[in-house]
Amino acid sequence: MPFLSASQRRAGRELGSASAVADSKQTLLCTYLSAVLLLGLVLNATLGWSWANPIAVVIAVVAVKEGGDAWQGRAAARPLLPLW
Repeated sequence: MPFLSASQRRAGRELGSASAVADSKQTLLCTYLSAVLLLGLVLNATLGWSWANPIAVVIAVVAVKEGGDAWQGRAAARPLLPLW
């Protein structure tokens, strides 16, 4: 999914499409949420750390911030997180 997100972002920039760039950020957020959820489930299953799943709240905070930026028209100006 990070590769798909990077391709979407590159294509969006080449086409001058802010919506495609914003969609690439949404794809990357979904990737982060899935990874954090999987990590929490693995930690819960292997070590019994039932508190590990709520760590996804951190990603939710990032998603809310990105939503606010998109609402104000600032979303396409910068990358979501320094992954790529």
